Amino acid sequence: MQRSRRKRPKQRKPRPLRFSPYAWAKLIYLRDRGSTEVGGFGITEPDDPKFVQDIVLVEQTCTDVTVAFDDTAVADFFDDQIDAGRHPEQFGRIWIHTHPGNSARPSQVDVETFARVFGNCDWSVMFILARNGATYAELKHSDRSKAEKLSVGIDFKPQFAASNHSAWEEEYRQSVHEALLSPLWGLSEWFEDEIACSEQWPVFPI
Repeated sequence: MQRSRRKRPKQRKPRPLRFSPYAWAKLIYLRDRGSTEVGGFGITEPDDPKFVQDIVLVEQTCTDVTVAFDDTAVADFFDDQIDAGRHPEQFGRIWIHTHPGNSARPSQVDVETFARVFGNCDWSVMFILARNGATYAELKHSDRSKAEKLSVGIDFKPQFAASNHSAWEEEYRQSVHEALLSPLWGLSEWFEDEIACSEQWPVFPI
């Protein structure tokens, strides 16, 4: 008799990290506003925790290669979000920051910061947008040793607000304090072989 083959269970791919057009336009504005990295938190809805509808900055000190959030500002941000009726899964799970160079690959500092700050969360996402449009996104579950890479897209289907450069400028001025750091080497030469990606990202859903 022929032995029946066991079907391997299909591994479910994680849902992509999606941005509203408003959130994506704001992120590009913040990325290009100065010469340093900029960081913030993604704001989502309870029923769609990987759809970023807005990005909120907190007070931070930034250099070409680092972002340091002010502890008091982060605590105030959490209090304000809870007062607004949101749960931590909607505002404290998606860490977003930019790279002023052409590489979106996380640095060792990024990896250590993500593990230290978000390691106790049941799930969390690190997302990086580079100057040339390259992206990096990973999803980490507290009960799994290995992070999952996420695809990234812009979702035009839900309603979204118009851009607001004046409000974004005010938020940037209030939150971002630049501490310029002279690089020890030319970052453009270090990453000269990096493939530049377009900022025309996949759209979800069609």
